[in-house]
Amino acid sequence: MKQLIFLFIMPLMCFSQQTLEDVEQLIEKKNFKIAQTTVQDYLKTYPDDLKAVELLGDTYGHQKKWDAAIAVYEKLVNAKPNVANYHYKYGGVLGMKALENKFKAIGLIGDIKSAFIKATELDKNHIDARWALVELYMQLPAIFGGSKSNSLKYAKELEALSRVDGYLAIGYIHEYDDEPKLAEKYYKMAIAEGGSLTCFNKLSTFYENKDQPENAIKTIEEASTKHKRNALHYQIGKVAAEYNVQLEKGEKCLQIYLNNYSAKDGVPKAWAHYRLAQIHTHKQNKSQALAYIDLALKELPKIKPFKAQKEKILQL
Repeated sequence: MKQLIFLFIMPLMCFSQQTLEDVEQLIEKKNFKIAQTTVQDYLKTYPDDLKAVELLGDTYGHQKKWDAAIAVYEKLVNAKPNVANYHYKYGGVLGMKALENKFKAIGLIGDIKSAFIKATELDKNHIDARWALVELYMQLPAIFGGSKSNSLKYAKELEALSRVDGYLAIGYIHEYDDEPKLAEKYYKMAIAEGGSLTCFNKLSTFYENKDQPENAIKTIEEASTKHKRNALHYQIGKVAAEYNVQLEKGEKCLQIYLNNYSAKDGVPKAWAHYRLAQIHTHKQNKSQALAYIDLALKELPKIKPFKAQKEKILQL
């Protein structure tokens, strides 16, 4: 008899697993509306499947439907209060709502903080929750509980879990606190420790924010030597175009990017054409600048910076 019951249940288990895998793939491909509809239909049959409920919350979050996402994650927190990731996601969508609605932000701060802290208490290895607290404590004004010392506390916890994350977090704190020498030091320590693209990006972005494009380009070149990613050619061209430095190198890198382009590179070719238009505008090459901006507009005709650049070129 037990074997017969298992034979009936097994196809249902396979069906449910396959459906949720399909939803995860849809989310990965950024087909959020279809993923939402799929998981909603699934929940009509399996309303108590918490994995499906969580995926529904994820689809809402990706679509910036904060109130709907909050309701879903709050349901999960109430159903399973000892699951750290539910608290983390709940705090995350509360935080996003607070960023978009400053009038409600003050009333949400306590719940946001409590959710992230609860996640760290439940999971001693939860890196993302600790990162969230590092940023939250640094960005909040002191009157609302902002605290550099608390931010450093969670950065040190991150360092104990992952030296790279710890160094990046401490670098972030010093950058936010306008201590550029210390920020640069810790970002370089992160590169020496881990050397991931994230580490290089943090340092190059730091240099850009500090109006040091030459150092930014040098850092991206170092990343390119290690990681061999075509997208890094675009990044060099972008910095060159935006800051009017090393224009020949920037143009060469953008041409390499276009010649080796694939969808996995992330940045559409139109943006590379836009950067080339910027470079030729700096060089006062009106005809070439127009040719490149027209290519950009042909692919993405509604992008405002492209339109503004064409107006600028026409005035040469």
